[in-house]
Amino acid sequence: MSRPDSRGPGADDTERPRRPRPRAAVALPNGFTLANLFFGIFAIVAASRGDFDAAARFIVFGAIADTLDGRIARATKSGTRFGEELDSLVDAISFGTAPALIMYFAVFQSTRWEWIFCFFFTACAVMRLARFNVEQAGTKNTHFTGLPSPAAGMTLATYYWFSQTPLYTETMIGDLPWHQMLRWVMLGLGMLMISNVQYAKVPTVNFRTLDGILGFLLAVGTFVGVIFLPKKFFFPALMAYVLYGIGRTVFLGLLDRIPGAREDDDATEDDLDEPIDPRRRRRRRRPSRQNIAPDDGREEPLA
Repeated sequence: MSRPDSRGPGADDTERPRRPRPRAAVALPNGFTLANLFFGIFAIVAASRGDFDAAARFIVFGAIADTLDGRIARATKSGTRFGEELDSLVDAISFGTAPALIMYFAVFQSTRWEWIFCFFFTACAVMRLARFNVEQAGTKNTHFTGLPSPAAGMTLATYYWFSQTPLYTETMIGDLPWHQMLRWVMLGLGMLMISNVQYAKVPTVNFRTLDGILGFLLAVGTFVGVIFLPKKFFFPALMAYVLYGIGRTVFLGLLDRIPGAREDDDATEDDLDEPIDPRRRRRRRRPSRQNIAPDDGREEPLA
């Protein structure tokens, strides 16, 4: 006579071990992350040789690879903690160090001290990525706190492209003191990366909601600009995104509707002096990072 299963009926269904993920599915997103690193290093080499056009192109290619690694990780459900950390380390190089060195070789190399702006930008990119891993990785949000490092890096890298277009050379834009202005651009982008300015993520494309339709129009406009007007499109579009985040945060701040704001932020000092009832105290559970959704810890260029 066989012994009854002590685990009870249905135990085989609930305690069935998880099927291991195929190694190829896990390695594919990390392969695109390493491709991002390859383009970042290649951009530094090209800038050191004076080929700033190619350097900007490689930063854009790196941003595309950075986007694809996250999308593939979600599609294959192969996001891991290793991939999350690898992505952040690579972003620090491709969108922190590489754009800063492009600016150094293209603009600041003639002076002895302006390299400090490159250090400041890179330091802010590293701190921004570290804060993202601590505060936002593994959570689903509709916004970024601080300017995403890929957007900041591409803004710097594509300035040279824009400076070679007739829109720059044949208009009053080219008469502006860009050598001095770029110092403040680097400082501003660095400060925005470590700030609390809210930058909305690009909405997913669908035709069921207004955000989805706007996401579709934005995707079409970006595709047309990238294919037909890449040198005229990237720098102005990215600067518009940077200014959009500032204006959006100021506007929502005036309305007291900043995303992520807590309802108890308006507590007065008198409220803080009141004794706390231990029966009302609740333990705040830290979010578990063991079951992070695929690529939740990866910071995409504008998504």
